[in-house]
Amino acid sequence: MPHDPQPDPRFDEFLFLQAQNAGLFLGQIPHPVTGEKSLNLRAAKSVLDCLEMLESKTQNNLTTNEAKLLQAALANIRNLYQKHQ
Repeated sequence: MPHDPQPDPRFDEFLFLQAQNAGLFLGQIPHPVTGEKSLNLRAAKSVLDCLEMLESKTQNNLTTNEAKLLQAALANIRNLYQKHQ
């Protein structure tokens, strides 16, 4: 019997949080305390690395929507990261 992954709303929330962190580190979102935008490429790379690891470890265990959300987050973060290298 094929495995049918079940949706987990925590996964979506986790991805949104990671994307928000990446946006903060890549100067897309102002710091919540200072209101200033800044770059922290090392932290952004850490978020990207973690999401790439998550992609690898969850292969074939995500719903279609979860997989699409993860792919979109990775594509957006990679694009922004590469612009700052």
